[in-house]
Amino acid sequence: QVQLVESGGGSVQTGGSLKLSCTATRDFYIMTWFRQAPGKERQGVAVLVTGGPTVYAGSVRGRFTISKDAAMNTVHLQMTNLKPEDTAMYYCAATDARLLPSQRFDSWRYEAQGQGTQVTVST
Repeated sequence: QVQLVESGGGSVQTGGSLKLSCTATRDFYIMTWFRQAPGKERQGVAVLVTGGPTVYAGSVRGRFTISKDAAMNTVHLQMTNLKPEDTAMYYCAATDARLLPSQRFDSWRYEAQGQGTQVTVST
C-alpha cells in the first residue's frame, strides 16, 4: 500500500519560515503540495514533475520552493516569508499519471494523498 507521510508543520510568526517534507513509499512521476484552510476548498500550492518543471500558485511564488530528494522518495516544501493567509493544513499528493499542466492542481486526480501537516502563521 502506497503511503505518503508529511512532516514539518508548526506555528510561526509572520515572516517566519518552515520546511515541510513528504516521504513516499516509492517514487512518483508528479508530487504536489496542496493546502486547505478551514471552510475553504483545497488548493494547489506547488507541483514537481520528474524531469520537468516546478509550478507554483501565484500566491506563493517567490516565497515557496518545492524540491525533491530522489534517493529518499521525499519532496520538500521550503516556505519563507510566511503570512497569516498561509495558515492551513498542508497535504502531499502523488501520481504517476501524465497530467496536463491544467490538471495538476486538481487534487482528485491523485491516487495517493497524505494525512496532512498543520501550518499556523500568527501576526
